[in-house]
Amino acid sequence: MPTIDLNADLGETVDGVATADDEAMFAVISSASVACGGHAGDEGSMREATGRAARFGVAVGAHPSYPDLAGFGRLRIAIDPADLRAVVARQLSALLDAGADLRYVKPHGALYHAVTVDGAEAHAVVAAIADASSRLGRALPVLGLDGEIAAAAATAGLPFVREAFLDRGYRPDGSLVSRGEPGALLDDPAQVAARAVRLAREGLVEAVDGSLVVAEAASLCLHGDSPAAVAMARAVRAALDAEAIEVRAPW
Repeated sequence: MPTIDLNADLGETVDGVATADDEAMFAVISSASVACGGHAGDEGSMREATGRAARFGVAVGAHPSYPDLAGFGRLRIAIDPADLRAVVARQLSALLDAGADLRYVKPHGALYHAVTVDGAEAHAVVAAIADASSRLGRALPVLGLDGEIAAAAATAGLPFVREAFLDRGYRPDGSLVSRGEPGALLDDPAQVAARAVRLAREGLVEAVDGSLVVAEAASLCLHGDSPAAVAMARAVRAALDAEAIEVRAPW
């Protein structure tokens, strides 16, 4: 039976208000990338996410970002690599201190995209993950797109796991359509579910121009804070189950 991971960005509370229906999302995913204070989240939300993960049998990943609460992690910040390492390390420690059985790390938002192209930032983030790995006594996998972060993880001896996005538009070159541009976001549950099956079976995704892009991935991502997130997640899970594709965390 083929397997695939289904991950979502959750635990994203701002001023105590959740940006997603975490209870509904945790019921259908296999991995949760939990906000740990950089762009959203606090001690209470981290503990709540950790409890939900245990209840639903979902793997917990850290979702660190630039220290950008006002911009929700979507703005790239000029920061010295040493300071970035410290920022990410604090976020990972906060999630561990909240009781998380941490299984992987996935940078968030602007940091996620920066570390695919910026070697210095990629190595800073990976260094923080390596520090947390030493604390745990096991190597934490890094979840992301190919690029500098994959190379940095390899250099540090950390596993790198590729993901693909179910609710984001792809360009023909395999990059994501920038938010705000036409085709950047998908919200049709049926379309997203069909994309999930194709990615799991064939490692292909349709770009905005109709061409097919190779996107072999072990994990598929849905953003938990979109209005149609729950409907899409349920449709994806039902479609994968119907195709006898097991949804299972790889960590």
